[in-house]
Amino acid sequence: MALKGIRVIELAGLAPSPFCGMILADFGAKVIRVDRPNALDQDVLGHGKRSIAVNLKKTEGATVLRRLCQSADVLVDPYRPGIMERLGLGPDILMKENPRLVYARLSGFGQSGPLAASAGHDINYIAVSGLLSLLGRKGERPYPPINLLADFAGGGLMCALGIVLSLFERQTSGQGQVVDANMVQGSAYVGSWLWSSQKLPMLWGQPRGENLLDGGRAFYDVYETKDGKFMSVGALEPQFYKALLKGLNIDPADMHQFEDPAKMRKTFQEVFKTKTRDEWAEVFSHHDTCVQPVLDQDEAPHHPHNQAIQTFVHNADTGSYEPAPAPRLSRTPGARSASSSPKIGQHTVAILKEAGMDSGEISNWLRDGIVVDGNQEAKL
Repeated sequence: MALKGIRVIELAGLAPSPFCGMILADFGAKVIRVDRPNALDQDVLGHGKRSIAVNLKKTEGATVLRRLCQSADVLVDPYRPGIMERLGLGPDILMKENPRLVYARLSGFGQSGPLAASAGHDINYIAVSGLLSLLGRKGERPYPPINLLADFAGGGLMCALGIVLSLFERQTSGQGQVVDANMVQGSAYVGSWLWSSQKLPMLWGQPRGENLLDGGRAFYDVYETKDGKFMSVGALEPQFYKALLKGLNIDPADMHQFEDPAKMRKTFQEVFKTKTRDEWAEVFSHHDTCVQPVLDQDEAPHHPHNQAIQTFVHNADTGSYEPAPAPRLSRTPGARSASSSPKIGQHTVAILKEAGMDSGEISNWLRDGIVVDGNQEAKL
């Protein structure tokens, strides 16, 4: 696998950092998740990871983490700026002890600037990035795309990219470096095309919800069907628009693409409600146009195309389907671990012993609550 042999220490956090760690684990890295003892276990992206529970607020706990980082390749820090420094675990210390360490800092607003220490969530980060202002229907307030844009695209995925870039550069320099992956800057970068395309009159130039790709055009929208489900329509190019009209049995002479958009939308709404979603899917399977059914999470894994390219994998432990690692590499593809997320502290003793810490030290730490064993069957 592409990241085989890479050792990652992931400090437990919310969605962005577990996603970053999951990507690395899916492509072969050995990921150790450092959990807080007695914390709520909220990591649903822990496939292939192991867990050690350490009380970092105690000096001895910080020492345990320092020793683990001495043989690690990557540390993922999900905390606000200054927290790791107050614990004696900042990059100046850890990278002095291990110059090859890639110290990845995944935060909301970054490590500097007026908002660096501020609390925030996905909606706040994309607000500051400028992207939230573009999202929403005509005449309505901006509307956030759940928490996909900042937490996962601009946060976890960008952090994983920064880590892989740093590991690649390390092959030449022999040195690690600090990765500042923050969700404001990451989201803005994901939206690069939206910034650079603003001067293209066919795409933009109108208020939110009145442009080509933001719901302003009837031939790029979602329509309800007879059974209360939906079809997605993206017939931008003339040939696809022509095929759309053919599938809907509408005379092109009655519906020019860039004339009377209100009439077009009303007509499309009425026609799509004459058949069920699956009936429309069958109709458009015979036309080369950009129309596809809107699948829910229970349906998507069973769609013939997703099955053919193995978009999802089945988790035997939970009985559910999950997205397979992407992108697919021809020689060293990622592989979703068959194991579910670990329990907090499930591998504490094993991880410490692998790191060369002796049984006496481990016993003392367990006794003093420096580390916690989540696997009561573990033996020293």
